[in-house]
Amino acid sequence: MTKTALPDHGVPWSDIEPRMREMGAGDVKWRDGRTGLYIFNAGPELEQVQKAAYAMFSAENGLGPAAFPSLAEMERQIVATGLALLSAPEGAAGGMTSGGTESIFMAVKTARDYLRSKGGPKSGLNIIIPSTAHPAFDKAGMIMDIEVRRIPVRDLLADVSAMEAAIDANTLMIVGSAPCFPFGLLDPIETLSEVALRRNVWLHVDACVGGYLAPFVRMNGTALAPFDFAVPGVLSISGDLHKYGYASKGASTVFFRSKDLHEHMGLDAGPWPLGRMVTPTLAGTRPGGAIAAAWAVMQYLGVDGYRAKQKLVTDAREKIEAGVKKLGFRVLGQPQLGIIAFTHDSVNPMNIYVQMYKRGWFTATLLEPPALHLMLSPKHNEVAHEYLADLEAALASANEGAGGKVAGYAG
Repeated sequence: MTKTALPDHGVPWSDIEPRMREMGAGDVKWRDGRTGLYIFNAGPELEQVQKAAYAMFSAENGLGPAAFPSLAEMERQIVATGLALLSAPEGAAGGMTSGGTESIFMAVKTARDYLRSKGGPKSGLNIIIPSTAHPAFDKAGMIMDIEVRRIPVRDLLADVSAMEAAIDANTLMIVGSAPCFPFGLLDPIETLSEVALRRNVWLHVDACVGGYLAPFVRMNGTALAPFDFAVPGVLSISGDLHKYGYASKGASTVFFRSKDLHEHMGLDAGPWPLGRMVTPTLAGTRPGGAIAAAWAVMQYLGVDGYRAKQKLVTDAREKIEAGVKKLGFRVLGQPQLGIIAFTHDSVNPMNIYVQMYKRGWFTATLLEPPALHLMLSPKHNEVAHEYLADLEAALASANEGAGGKVAGYAG
């Protein structure tokens, strides 16, 4: 990497701002709904709430609750709201983190330390996850020297029997997703709960995608299988505020069935000249803006606002699901929330992706099986027809360019 020196003299903001806008000119046009990844576009009004709240507390540090009791109170209210949405029992607890990866890391760390406190094994631990579970579990395993056993799914869902067969005396945790990121499907959490209770292992539900979406989709009348603390074997849940909670990045939450479990989440490091450093999460500095923006958005939307936004998400998914089927695509599984993945049995989806990218769409693809992938936002309900029109043209281009079936592609 070429070294870049600081300017000898400071540059005025009036010169910096246009340079930054120029740098961003090549970014995906997410405000136009052209991306199905990374961004959760709930409209310009909500964007302004995020920005204003974040700016108001951009200098404050959540590391110091005594110095900034405002942030501590906002976090307390955010956590209490999340627990209520996820059917938590009395005595449940949790906290905010910087994102889903940290939430998952803290859940694994908490489970490990709780097991140690009960005299369980201190080494050689393993966690058992479906092959569709997020790689954050692998990261946690790498850092904490815990074996991660990925079990192939059955019909795109967690294979509970196979996961139970992988449990041994050193199994720390089993995992289900609500929903999984690749296919947007809810794993059978109730059946996993039965295994967790029978085998006395920790069950974590990764609801980073669905934690702030599924409760409102359920309120809107969709019959979702139970996935939260209403299921007795669930001991912890992760849920991202900066996804379908529409908060600014990075804001997530992790919840525990009881305070006795939650008390093993924090870290007590030191000593050093200032004594000990006790933090609720892996992070030291915690951006006050992320906490403030999450709180402000939740207050701004309320239950009615979230229900309306989440209905736009599911409406968009239903439109696109119907549209891709008419074009000859095959939807993978039966998605009920905001993610949809679909493949084609005669044209390589990767070739279609290339054509869509040329038309200005930035989305995701799956490799196993090859498929197109969308994580939808409220904005996509406005542009679903544009996406489907471009998809039809992209399919025709991909088909024509390959003379029909793509060479080497077996569907």
